[in-house]
Amino acid sequence: MSEQEQHQYKFDITMNCRGCSGAVERVLKKLEGVQSYQVDLESQSATVTAEPSLSYEKVLETIKKTNKIVKAGEADGISMSV
Repeated sequence: MSEQEQHQYKFDITMNCRGCSGAVERVLKKLEGVQSYQVDLESQSATVTAEPSLSYEKVLETIKKTNKIVKAGEADGISMSV
């Protein structure tokens, strides 16, 4: 699969503990179309590599279901609304 056939989404998320980052990891693990993800409690961020069919909005919506505050988002290097 080439770079053009996948998306890279980045999110700045307010996470205070391992439980917070664990909640984000759990929802990303279950989300169809996620190829890989990295949730980093220290940098308060999540990076998601997704199939072309998975939209930024869907990933954002899924992360918000954990009741965490998403402060900023990026899709393929472009700032997006949260």
